[in-house]
Amino acid sequence: MSIITKKSEAFLFKYLNNASPTGFEAPGQKLWLEYIKAYIDEYEIDDYGTVFGVINPGKDYKVVIEAHADEISWFVNHIDDKGFIKVIRNGGSDHQIAPSKRVNIHTKKGIVTGVFGWPAIHTRRGGEKEKIPTIKTIFLDVGANTKEEVLEMGIHVGCVVTYPDELILLNNRYYAGRALDNKMGGFCIAEVARLLKKNKVKLPYSLYIVNSVQEEVGLRGAEMIARRIQPNVALVTDVTHDTHTPMLSPKELGDIKTGEGPTITYAPAVHNILQDLIADTAKKKKIPLQREAASRQTGTDTDAFAYSNQGVPSALISLPIRYMHTTVEMAHKDDIENLIRLIYETLRKIKRNHSFKYF
Repeated sequence: MSIITKKSEAFLFKYLNNASPTGFEAPGQKLWLEYIKAYIDEYEIDDYGTVFGVINPGKDYKVVIEAHADEISWFVNHIDDKGFIKVIRNGGSDHQIAPSKRVNIHTKKGIVTGVFGWPAIHTRRGGEKEKIPTIKTIFLDVGANTKEEVLEMGIHVGCVVTYPDELILLNNRYYAGRALDNKMGGFCIAEVARLLKKNKVKLPYSLYIVNSVQEEVGLRGAEMIARRIQPNVALVTDVTHDTHTPMLSPKELGDIKTGEGPTITYAPAVHNILQDLIADTAKKKKIPLQREAASRQTGTDTDAFAYSNQGVPSALISLPIRYMHTTVEMAHKDDIENLIRLIYETLRKIKRNHSFKYF
């Protein structure tokens, strides 16, 4: 039986289709909070926009499940005299997918539509080296003739730029769109909260469901909220690469495939006892699980939680996706449901005052 309900899926589409660029996550956070309010006992919002709900508040032992709410985007960086606009990254935006993409430029006056222009193929021939997109060559065109006209639209240096691409369902099997990294994680932890409420699960600790800001620029929201909550355990969810699409090497990047379950990551920041608890839970509950390894750091909010507050036992459960940091990120429905199940079942295995000391 499917975990994701019609109501859940309606929220998923609404949430994923809302723009939540790094540093400007508030509109998406409002949607997320409104959804989870029915499943939590209380909530808080920090000054930078990280939101967390609490189930069974007031206990000394605190467990976190966490995802990040922000998506990659661009900043307006320069407007030339002819009205063309140069951009810089806000997070790890991919310059190679930019040419010919439509964009939304967010201004105080509202959304201004623009496009990433690119020279026609007819003009890129002859003895010249083929022009390729770089951060220096991509540019925005909003149909203006002068800088003054652009400024009159409300566009200025510092305006954030996002893609309007919305979530779709492919072959009744894959969700595809922008910002699955990692708003899909935010959806999953919200569904865990819903299942706990639906099944009337009584946890022996306080559970914090955390949707952090600013992961894409250095795990900043997680750093702040880890200090605030000071949890005893943290289960972080993010996305990882399906390495079985063309041009990728499983031997180099790890052997991970969409449709074959969420992953756990072996890394110095990941606590081995907590990791074993997750793996054992997956085995007992017959939840498919894949494994990968990360050199030095995971590059996710796991690192921020693990090394906070004199050390917090932390682990990473990831959703395999295709085409990360594009507007067509793809996630398999089965993986999403199994990730939700794995977090839910793992939480039920954590005991009051659960010790994760090695010896």
